[in-house]
Amino acid sequence: MSASPRLDESPLRSLPNLGPASERMLHAAGIRTPGDLRALGAVPAFLAVRRAGRKPSLNLLWALEGALSGRDWKAVAQHERTALLMQLDDSAAGGMRPEI
Repeated sequence: MSASPRLDESPLRSLPNLGPASERMLHAAGIRTPGDLRALGAVPAFLAVRRAGRKPSLNLLWALEGALSGRDWKAVAQHERTALLMQLDDSAAGGMRPEI
């Protein structure tokens, strides 16, 4: 009987809100596992995807936060939108403003 993979080694799409397209964007940024995503956090991971040349919408940011907190991305967008946008604005370098 083979052991089941640890959550940190499972595919990103095993997390809530993340599907194949999100997983491809995260892989392009070098984020390959849930452990990698947790180590970075939602805002830095979103910025890493942008630095990798992808053009994610803010829905990815909501999805990442939801994946990390176990909540639906729509609830994150509704309840934490302002706080996440402020973090994104504080973290964005060189005037990289989020596309809304």
